[in-house]
Amino acid sequence: MIKYPSVTPNDEGILLYLEEVLKELGFKCYKMPSGKKNQVGRNALVNNLYAVKGSGKNLCFAGHVDVVPPGEISNWSFPPYKSTVHNGFLYGRGASDMKGAIASFVSACARFIKNDKLDFSLSLLITGDEEGVAEHGTKSMLPKLKNIKQHINHCIVGEPTNPNKLGEMIKIGRRGSLHGAITLRGVQGHVAYPHKAQNPLPTMSKIVDILSNIQLDRGNKHFQSSNLEFLSIDTGNDVSNVIPSEIKAKFNIRFNTLQTEKKLKKIICDAIKKEIIKTKNIDWHVDFNLSGEPFLTKPDKFINIVSNAVKEVTGIEPELSTSGGTSDARFIKDICPVIEFGSVGKTMHKINENVSVKDLEALTKIYYEIISNYKIIANK
Repeated sequence: MIKYPSVTPNDEGILLYLEEVLKELGFKCYKMPSGKKNQVGRNALVNNLYAVKGSGKNLCFAGHVDVVPPGEISNWSFPPYKSTVHNGFLYGRGASDMKGAIASFVSACARFIKNDKLDFSLSLLITGDEEGVAEHGTKSMLPKLKNIKQHINHCIVGEPTNPNKLGEMIKIGRRGSLHGAITLRGVQGHVAYPHKAQNPLPTMSKIVDILSNIQLDRGNKHFQSSNLEFLSIDTGNDVSNVIPSEIKAKFNIRFNTLQTEKKLKKIICDAIKKEIIKTKNIDWHVDFNLSGEPFLTKPDKFINIVSNAVKEVTGIEPELSTSGGTSDARFIKDICPVIEFGSVGKTMHKINENVSVKDLEALTKIYYEIISNYKIIANK
């Protein structure tokens, strides 16, 4: 699959190839395109694929075939869109994130279908829009499942969850992500006559310092402390003799289940108001954008099945973690319990992205064990 240069949102035929493979295994395939053709950005046409085999309770694998751009190709040791095995590692864009995991799950399905009785259902939810804005991918597919009378009971997202060694980590939740942009407006003026202007920069500096040092919480059993980080501060002023009239500061908050979007907005706005009232002639507003709520899949039989499979194959007791950024699991968590487990992610999005061939073989065995033991849940 690496040979397909499937940079978001273009799948370049990889989903047609995957559809052919799955049909040969007896899966019924549904194409779920989203967006508009011949447009770019948020409105680009995205191809998505849902495939299902069997009936009864459903175990789904969710993944994405889109990849980030390769960067400067001359910096790669091997062509980014040619599967190259060197010293036991498979090189290519998407090897780690996450074409390797998709291939492993399909291989596990093929082995199970050949050797065992399928008395539940298996499905794959594969999108071409995860690395981009993610509006036309998994998010758009889930409502369409009702139209084809499909329901997912449990889901594995094949993100590269392991920091350094296969088996280290299973993601059972994710922090939420809230973006914000603070705008302060003062009065522009000549730098030599500050009394005739109102510079918003000093006030913004104080606000940034205050918000950067707020302790939002101390975290809990499954989550680290919520955290606010400023990303940029800009006046748009390129000259040396003008006091700026406007300044913007962008920030992001990664937050746990102790917080809500409403609570965080109040904390931010209250802190700004407290500082603004000390200064005359400055207007302000904040634009917020929530890209994901925090969630936790509480340890249960499903997580035990996954953990036991990982330990059986790798000999490692996996950590149940909620660290890292957001993923498509943030959409799936609204319809069923979801966990994430895939390959080692230390080279994802990097030049010379690669994955150990032995790890891919082990990952296939892990997925096979999960599928084999899912009947414990499916038959109840």
